Amino acid sequence: MSESNSKILYEKAKKLMPGGVTSPVRAFKPYPFFTSHAKGSKLYDADGNVYIDYCLAYGPLLLGHANSKIIEAVKEQLEKGTLYGTPTDAEVRLAELVTSRIPCIEMVRLVNTGTEATMHAIRAARGYTGRNKIVKFEGCYHGAHDYVLVKAGSGATTFGAPTSLGVPEDTTKNTIVLPFNNIEALEKAIDQNRDEIAAVIVEPVVGNAGVILPKDGYLQTIRKITEEEGIVLIFDEVITGFRLALGGAQEYFDIVPDMTTLGKIMGGGFPIAAFGGRQEIMELISPLGKIYQASTFGGNPISVTAGLATLNVLVKNQNILYKHLEQMGNKIRKGLLDIAKDAKIPAEVNGVASMFQIFFTDQQVIDYVTAKSSDTAKFMRYQRALMKKGVFIPPSQFETCFVSTAHTDDDVTKTWEAMDAAIKAL
Repeated sequence: MSESNSKILYEKAKKLMPGGVTSPVRAFKPYPFFTSHAKGSKLYDADGNVYIDYCLAYGPLLLGHANSKIIEAVKEQLEKGTLYGTPTDAEVRLAELVTSRIPCIEMVRLVNTGTEATMHAIRAARGYTGRNKIVKFEGCYHGAHDYVLVKAGSGATTFGAPTSLGVPEDTTKNTIVLPFNNIEALEKAIDQNRDEIAAVIVEPVVGNAGVILPKDGYLQTIRKITEEEGIVLIFDEVITGFRLALGGAQEYFDIVPDMTTLGKIMGGGFPIAAFGGRQEIMELISPLGKIYQASTFGGNPISVTAGLATLNVLVKNQNILYKHLEQMGNKIRKGLLDIAKDAKIPAEVNGVASMFQIFFTDQQVIDYVTAKSSDTAKFMRYQRALMKKGVFIPPSQFETCFVSTAHTDDDVTKTWEAMDAAIKAL
């Protein structure tokens, strides 16, 4: 495994950017590799190394890298312009696709990032209810804005700062943080804050503290309680949207929230996100109502075009595509668990559909606390060993591994071999 060019680039980058990276989740010791290009299921780095990629840019690339249908559509749009500042037919078509496929979304607003989507969804819920407080859950990551950067997952967990410096206490005084998979805690919080809670925001499958699945009936009970209390239920489906099913986690679990945030997959590798929900809430968004939201790059024609190309592929192939992805996910999860058992390494393998993660712990991982029981040093040795064998997974215990339609049976076989060697070496 050659690393010289990546090392040189890292030494230069760390003098120019904090930690030498644009996003903290990309940093790992001794230094990250620098990618030169990607295609299908593979990443190619600046030193000529090739990796089977299960990071997939942290989730957007359900169709793999450089999908030909997306690339061709974007090339055609580039000739027509990159930004207009006016409405487009493509925006309307994308909105039609989203509202027809995501059960709770009757109206939608396009934005650029998941952080924007959750920020504006929370503002909409507050404006609609006239209440200030929100409930989030430990380990759930809803972007890097102040109201939700409290006991967050993803990089915030990895780097030991679940609550960021620079977030005023006054900003988070209206944020109630509860354990995931614990209905009693939610019921108690609502009882103690009667008629003050505007929204409950939750990742229906926690994807930013590893992979943590909801207990049977947990999401259904949250839905029942929030309906009874007049609280807006927001499903953060930035990760799960279009991944678990065409209609996201709400289709997969058959639960209809009041609002949903989307991102990642809906852009096919280009920056786009969305928030939407019931018409009576969304009609309060400017210019119709007094809940303000605006964005120069919202509905960017390049990203919208990529989103249309992606969703059209998913719609056309939904009957076989999602079944295939789940089968591939099951193969990897079962193989990984069998390898750990054979090596007598205590481990939990969590996952659903095309998501998976291993935790080096003897506890069942059902929430943030049990996820934190995992041996993170062992995980990083495992991650590094996989890299040396040509397999790349996110360099954090508290991220999710993903399978794409570009992964092949041969990829899975090579991955098993790498995982077997990596775990035995622990």
